[in-house]
Amino acid sequence: MSLIPVKTPVLVKKLFSNYIWNCSTEEKNIYLTFDDGPTPEITDWVLDVLKKFNAKATFFCIGKNVDLYPKIFNRILEEGHNIGNHTYNHISGLKTSTNLYLENANKARDVINKHNTNFVKKESTSLFRPPYGQITSRQGKKLIASGYKIIMWDVLSIDWDSTISQKICLNNVIKKTSNGSIVVFHDSLKAAKNMQYALPKVLEHFTEKGYLFKAIKI
Repeated sequence: MSLIPVKTPVLVKKLFSNYIWNCSTEEKNIYLTFDDGPTPEITDWVLDVLKKFNAKATFFCIGKNVDLYPKIFNRILEEGHNIGNHTYNHISGLKTSTNLYLENANKARDVINKHNTNFVKKESTSLFRPPYGQITSRQGKKLIASGYKIIMWDVLSIDWDSTISQKICLNNVIKKTSNGSIVVFHDSLKAAKNMQYALPKVLEHFTEKGYLFKAIKI
């Protein structure tokens, strides 16, 4: 079972205040995010479910997957969602030198721009999420200086963990999410079982309570 907290502690947010953990809002908005795609069938399924609830989200894409599945990537954009950079091949900042890490992030940015065929607005995405949440202080400072905004999270569904039940995954989100929460799911094969159970129920639960689901735009 994962030892990572579902709800990011306030102290962590204060210690790393140069990263974005929540979206400030006085309105009842929730910010769903999906990491590790695009993935055949899984990402399409997510998009179909989001459409049913008129929900928008932010997809942190692995550059290699964008290269492999550009049609799915462009469907994300066509349907009004936002995209973010999740490095080219899902590398850990703690196991990678700063220069190589930045090169990998920029490679993903270039791939995202290359395959972005549906929008006139062609500048690179500025949203970046480090795989595993692992990034050094120096890497973070360099990315921010290069114009990236590092998006972390307020709530983790822990959907990737096969040792937790589908109901626990659902309750992780239901019980911990509030106005402005950035919530992490994964549109990946590894997380599919838990995510596909929890996502529709999360959308239904919060929609009934008057929340809107929006893409991150900073």
